[in-house]
Amino acid sequence: MFAFILNRIALLVPIFFGVTLVSFGFIRMLPGDPVVALAGERDMTPERHAEMMAKLGLDKPAWQQYLDYVWNLLHGDFGTSVLTNRPILDEFMELFPATIELGVTAMMLAVVIGVPIGIFAAVKRGTFYDQGIMGLSLVGYSMPIFWWGLLLIILFSGIWGLTPISGRISFLYDVPTVTGFLLIDTLLSGEEGAFASAMHHMILPTIVLGTIPLAIIARQTRSAMLEVLSEDYVRTARAKGLSPLRVYGLHALRNAMITVITVIGLQVGTLMAGAILTETIFSWPGIGKWIIFSVFSRDYYAVQGGLVLIAMIIMAVNLIVDVLYGLINPRILHTSS
Repeated sequence: MFAFILNRIALLVPIFFGVTLVSFGFIRMLPGDPVVALAGERDMTPERHAEMMAKLGLDKPAWQQYLDYVWNLLHGDFGTSVLTNRPILDEFMELFPATIELGVTAMMLAVVIGVPIGIFAAVKRGTFYDQGIMGLSLVGYSMPIFWWGLLLIILFSGIWGLTPISGRISFLYDVPTVTGFLLIDTLLSGEEGAFASAMHHMILPTIVLGTIPLAIIARQTRSAMLEVLSEDYVRTARAKGLSPLRVYGLHALRNAMITVITVIGLQVGTLMAGAILTETIFSWPGIGKWIIFSVFSRDYYAVQGGLVLIAMIIMAVNLIVDVLYGLINPRILHTSS
């Protein structure tokens, strides 16, 4: 197992450097001047512009800026925000709990609904239920996040008045920050109605962010189950007179779980990408909204550091998924080492 994990970590090293190169080049491809965005165009003189470029280290050749950037990353320095003059890592960790809270609830929604309906569709293959579930999952997968989010806001918040339009909690509550996870902090505060308000604000963003992963998980679970249900050992289990729960839940699902876990692991990247739009639509104070603001503000270091930190999280999740492969099917450890 240890050799297997080391092998997987070694594979992540070139990916990490590729991410640093992409994040470094991405923000520099955008039009605009970070110094002008920071100080304003009116008071900007050539001398002041050159002074600020030198202060930010942007007067150096691009290759030297990249090497300095990577060197600082390897020493745990993700840079300092041009706008707030705060360390990028501090800002990221301050906002990250909001994104994690939204992402975890969206993933829970996707897994809790997606896996059972995928199994049900496989068991009812070719029936009206199967076709209906797969049709709805295709619609959910094809739904643009920005359009889906605005549609739900119009219906549930604007027309029916059932849910809040934006934010994490009503302005009536002043919950002290302890963990950064608002659902936990509202429980710790003991303030009446605060937890319900936080849950109420989370409904629409969770549905919007979880729709695409739910559709993908449902379709892939169905596909994996159909493949497993055609195996000889499943037919043997049925011939022995085992209950459908044991046949589908124990024998079939257990062997289909590798595919399902793979899909769930890959959806972390989808959630992080979807969070950018979802948080912007619902004014959710998380990493996605922060990245968008940093891009528009030409805050090079915030965008670079934020993208690298997000990529590191996705790589860590994929590493955990690989380890779970080995625990579910030990033969993978021998074939991959």
